[in-house]
Amino acid sequence: MNFLNCLAGGALLLSCTAAAAAQLAPELWDRPRSAAAVMAQDAVRQSVAAHQARTGSRMVIVHGVRQEAQLQAEELRAWLVALAVDSARLSLRADPAATGLRIEVSE
Repeated sequence: MNFLNCLAGGALLLSCTAAAAAQLAPELWDRPRSAAAVMAQDAVRQSVAAHQARTGSRMVIVHGVRQEAQLQAEELRAWLVALAVDSARLSLRADPAATGLRIEVSE
């Protein structure tokens, strides 16, 4: 069972535990981005919904250590802030083992 499933009965990727994570599809970076393209990503929609449903939660964008991964994470952060995610509750974290971008939502 997942976090949003706990709230609304939907079948999504996020878990009911204190921390939830969703992996972004790498195809997002194959084309120009727009707000609609970013929000069309399942991982983004699920993470934002979980974040908004949990008062005091934090979102962390986990990325690889390569420069391209960091730039993608920074662009995603900018999109999320533009889409009304509180920047004070959103951060980036480099992870040498990361193979793509992952959004984590925690208490």
